Amino acid sequence: MSRILLIGKSGQLGYELNKALSPFAAFDRSELDISNLSALATKIKELTPDIIVNAAAYTAVDKAESDEIACFTANASAPAVMAREASKIGALLIHYSTDYVFDGTKTTPYIETDTPNPINFYGYSKLMGEEAIKYSGCDYLIFRTSWVYHKSYGANFYRTIERLAKEKEELRIVSDQRGVPNDAVWLAQKTAQILSRSTTELKQKSGIYHLIDENETTWYEFAKRIVDSVPKSERKCRIVTPISTAEYGAVAKRPMYSVLKGSLFDILAL
Repeated sequence: MSRILLIGKSGQLGYELNKALSPFAAFDRSELDISNLSALATKIKELTPDIIVNAAAYTAVDKAESDEIACFTANASAPAVMAREASKIGALLIHYSTDYVFDGTKTTPYIETDTPNPINFYGYSKLMGEEAIKYSGCDYLIFRTSWVYHKSYGANFYRTIERLAKEKEELRIVSDQRGVPNDAVWLAQKTAQILSRSTTELKQKSGIYHLIDENETTWYEFAKRIVDSVPKSERKCRIVTPISTAEYGAVAKRPMYSVLKGSLFDILAL
């Protein structure tokens, strides 16, 4: 059985991966801070895993615009270190990336061979992480996904809307951005399904894959579904009002259309 090292076990995806993969070693930020690149390299050398699963990332999209060093370190420099050390010990690296590597100008779903063109620093940092892994010489599977949420753990859009639906009569939600929400539980289960195959076989399929559900929607439509799921006896919200991205006024630009299609993912599917 492959020895799996999980990095970032306390995030919403890492939390589920820790349950789904049963790694021999798993760390959160307090135990292994990926911004300490030398400590990260040393830990990988000490443990010599067969598979490294990186679920750690800097995901504060707006904050990243003014916190570039921390964002780049977590999303690009740390994956580069993981890839370099994976190459040295012959380990397979599993890494998660994002729909935000694309600019959102398409009107049809993005596939793996589309050219990235990020429009915010978070997306740029994630793309640089992809590039570092690709050119490291290690065996890797990069899974791009989008709009990750967890219904009962962590801070995310789903839990925020569920809470606000109990507190406010009206919610104003962006309606002109389209993407695909992905449940962290589902993502972890799909990852576990893939890693149930032999490491040798997976190494032969190194590449970038879109790990994505099929429920294309907008933040507004997604919010309405979440509000409707709250029991009426607990629900204060009476109306969900659509607003534009411009009205919302976020610090970082967002791709208006970031729907991904897993056109190559069937290569890995069981």
